[in-house]
Amino acid sequence: MSNADFDAIVIGAGFGGMYMTHKLRDELGMSVQCYDKDADVGGTWYSNRYPGILSDTEGFYYCYSFDKELLQEWTWKNRYVNQTEILEYLNHFADRYKIRKSYQFETKVTSAKFNESTNLWEVETDKGDKVTAQHLITGLGLLSATNIPNFKGRETFQGQQFHTANWPHEGVDFSGKRVGVIGTGSTGTQFITATAPQAGHLTVFQRSPQYTVPIGNGPISEEVSNNIKANYDASWKQIKGSMVAFGFEESTTPAAGLPVEETDKVFEAAWENGGGFRFMFETFSDIAVDPGANEAACTFIRKKIDEIVNDPEIANKLKPHDLYAKRPLCDSGYYATFNRDNVTLVDVKANPIIEITPKGVLTEEGEYELDILVYATGFDAVEGNYTKIDIRGRDGAQIKDTWEDGPKSYIGVSHAGFPNMHMILGPNGPFTNLPPSIEVQVEWISDFIKEMRDKGQVTAEATKEAENDWTKTCKEIADLTLFPKADSWIFGANIPGKENTVQFYLAGLGYYTDVLRAETASGYKNFTFTGAAN
Repeated sequence: MSNADFDAIVIGAGFGGMYMTHKLRDELGMSVQCYDKDADVGGTWYSNRYPGILSDTEGFYYCYSFDKELLQEWTWKNRYVNQTEILEYLNHFADRYKIRKSYQFETKVTSAKFNESTNLWEVETDKGDKVTAQHLITGLGLLSATNIPNFKGRETFQGQQFHTANWPHEGVDFSGKRVGVIGTGSTGTQFITATAPQAGHLTVFQRSPQYTVPIGNGPISEEVSNNIKANYDASWKQIKGSMVAFGFEESTTPAAGLPVEETDKVFEAAWENGGGFRFMFETFSDIAVDPGANEAACTFIRKKIDEIVNDPEIANKLKPHDLYAKRPLCDSGYYATFNRDNVTLVDVKANPIIEITPKGVLTEEGEYELDILVYATGFDAVEGNYTKIDIRGRDGAQIKDTWEDGPKSYIGVSHAGFPNMHMILGPNGPFTNLPPSIEVQVEWISDFIKEMRDKGQVTAEATKEAENDWTKTCKEIADLTLFPKADSWIFGANIPGKENTVQFYLAGLGYYTDVLRAETASGYKNFTFTGAAN
């Protein structure tokens, strides 16, 4: 647009923001200005560098699929990739497509306001930039707005404190130190397993025990790598049509009604093969929906804890007795870590944390003196980064107010009342391996914007009715599963005061892609448009 500084502004330099930049700038020829708060590309994988950090997706499917040459050229070293390897890949992608020339790094977007008289987004940054654009694309990340519980006395602690999502790039020396970690989710289990051998003593403050299975990681042989590359076309076709998009065939066999001997045999094979999503979705088809099948998986993991952990009292503390209905975790020897003499497990549900003291952590049963305190307390997921920016749509409506009773969108990419704001991994998008979902959304948004340009349309936004119907659809699908019955960040339960509500489309990437295609085929019937003459 001639009266705008740019055609589009992109926020975020992770998988989504970088691919969106390439699509709009290189394929559609648009002028694009991009911002990221970090010093370089990588998004979540730039700032998260804690010990033990690992993707729970097999590396050869945790990447872009659109560039067939890159798929053949890039060789993953390990089955499951660590942060260093993922960041190397994203840096290579940025170099390959000269992504950085469109980015201004170490710059936070502080406000984005839609001006109804000009039909442009007005964006301001903490560096004093004031720019306008027709389109605003948010690649803010699902898991990047850190959550640090507001413990009393946190500021008085005299040792070192860190949140795993803002880890020092130079690393932290744990040798001989008394280390405490609060949180035992995916990040916590990885951190605990990696740090225990380094620390003088490690104290784990556990609120909720976790179901976690071995990841079965290791180097990829040249033969395996070549075989994967030779079959990429078929693999990506399967992934894009699957439920969780993790690169394996999901089971169609129910566990309900089968004898324990049969289910345990399948679970044992999955335990040896590795991977949390494989354990939940490759074994049986009904673990996430049938209480009996779910309990069969729970019982198997509890038996494994008893086999692995030497002290029965510690084993009982580590055993969950709720549903196996959170993001499936995987680990590199988590339960065995509690056999170490230098590891202490503190049950803070039975003995709550009273406050953080200058010397450490005070619980109802006493004080634990520490040199280093680590918060592995996760994220204000999905909308956390949106509500940290002053984003305003029509009539000056602030996004945090429109999402007060839970974040909403239409098909995870558009929010009613916020014209030309296109969200990558917005609320109620698919719950999957993320890069394939990101690709699907970025390509759909890019095609949508191209269609607008071709038809001379100035603004586009989802209707409120479509957004309400989509939210209802996502809730109905979630209610067919066991996931809403467990306290989980997937529904916002990890943030005090946050509305516990549906935040994902749980029917899978294949069905989600069908919804996007149907919307396109309908001529975008669930959107309203204005043209240049309006």
